Amino acid sequence: MSRPHWALAVTALAFTIACGRGERSSAAADSAATGRAAADSAAAASTGPARVEGFEAPESAKYDAELDVWYVSNINGSPVAKDGNGYISRLKGDGTVDSLKWIVGGANGVKLDAPKGLALQGDTLWVADITRVRGFNRRTGVPVASIDVKGSMFLNDIAVGIDGLYVTDTGAKGSPKGIEHTGPDRIYRIAPDRSVSIAIESDSLAGPNGITWDGPQGRFIVVPFAGNVIRTWSPGSKTTAPLGPTKGQLDGVELLGENRLLVTSWADSSLFVFENGTITPVATGLPSPADIGIDTKRNRVAIPLLLENRVEFRALPAPGMGLP
Repeated sequence: MSRPHWALAVTALAFTIACGRGERSSAAADSAATGRAAADSAAAASTGPARVEGFEAPESAKYDAELDVWYVSNINGSPVAKDGNGYISRLKGDGTVDSLKWIVGGANGVKLDAPKGLALQGDTLWVADITRVRGFNRRTGVPVASIDVKGSMFLNDIAVGIDGLYVTDTGAKGSPKGIEHTGPDRIYRIAPDRSVSIAIESDSLAGPNGITWDGPQGRFIVVPFAGNVIRTWSPGSKTTAPLGPTKGQLDGVELLGENRLLVTSWADSSLFVFENGTITPVATGLPSPADIGIDTKRNRVAIPLLLENRVEFRALPAPGMGLP
């Protein structure tokens, strides 16, 4: 099956960013990481499938520990098109499909265009959807909220902080050339009363993509798609702080422990651990790895491969290692 025009545009954007930095990966390191990935897949398969097919541009995976289910957002079309056909899949805890089209745009009063990042807050599953944030009951899938984020362009990931929801805006838009990063680069805050404000606007965010809350240190971790430096940001601050450089084109990020992050990169199709400035590969050979989710019950990470229409599972790396 040929890729749609928008997929080629996203791939071209990623390639352009990579070439602009002049980065090259090590073939030896990639080969070793690929070998470790095979062992990782086998470990993951012992508690469920190593891969699940049949999605349509899966962008984000979120694990619900209480219900022991996964939610997977499906763009199903262009990531900038308000076409009303996005949907959310629900998987069982072991990764097998429970309902491929659980929450579906255009059905049962649901409005979904190009759903991306997911977050859980109480009984609400929040979804970043281009220029809106939509809420659904995590038990029934019934829509409960739709918040217009005025001024936004490309809402991407969403995280729960101590005083509200925080959503990244990658600052990308559709154009005759495809999808372009034009800025502004922002993080929006949605307060408990559902009022919306710009929490920070800064070029240092460099096309902010993934975001996760680091509770012990009272800060967010933000990874960029149009840059290569992982950054921290504290609510109320108008500046960010660098954690360290990577190969760039970063998408998903999860906190594994103090100063220990799990991150995906389109630059080299990888999943890696970032700890105290050091990068340890977990797996390569993961094309278009998007917004990851983790299940600490089974010690697994779910990796949506956006342009491959599948979700892959790996075992979580043990402390101090790239692999268990």
